[in-house]
Amino acid sequence: MGSQRTSSGRIFQNPVLEALTKTHIAIPLTIFFGIGAASGYVSVHVQGFSVLGTLSLYLAGAVFFTFIEYIAHRNLYHMSTGGSTRKARLQYVMHGIHHDHPRDKKRLALPPVVSIVVASLFMGLFRLVLGPGGIAFGGGFLTGYAIYLMVHYAVHTMNPPKNIFGVLWKHHNLHHYVGDTGAFGVSSPLWDHIFGTMPEDPRAKKKAVNA
Repeated sequence: MGSQRTSSGRIFQNPVLEALTKTHIAIPLTIFFGIGAASGYVSVHVQGFSVLGTLSLYLAGAVFFTFIEYIAHRNLYHMSTGGSTRKARLQYVMHGIHHDHPRDKKRLALPPVVSIVVASLFMGLFRLVLGPGGIAFGGGFLTGYAIYLMVHYAVHTMNPPKNIFGVLWKHHNLHHYVGDTGAFGVSSPLWDHIFGTMPEDPRAKKKAVNA
């Protein structure tokens, strides 16, 4: 795969800023799963929602996350730069470096400071828009993000399992190694099927030609 694929690229020359772009996967997982668990407790024991009601809001939030994940990956992380050097730099900092170094374990998740800011913004937004139910909905959303992080980390660092979860490995590898104009879903290929961005598997195409 080569050193470019396995080594860590550099974003900033300043060593402090550069250090802030990296994290161990356990840190954001602890943050997001922790907020998810705390949100469930608050929903049931403080706000008085039923367990079933809380779980329903959780599930809705988690499903909504897969949609936002798809939209952000497709339209933000792979935005058209239009020849702008500033946009090209922004795109590289946000996501391009990950495509250059997909096995860099320290850049498979947002760094802690950014994670906390993002979590706070989303929880505040859901609380504002949905009222009290926004707490459980937000908890499900952030739990969905934590699950996404686990899937993304596993796909890039572990061999694909010989079970149904191997579909996620195959799907994301299509995005990285076949073409980054499709297969934008990581935690689920659902939205790629819905919006028609599911790329053709070259192995399936080869079999069809040889048939």
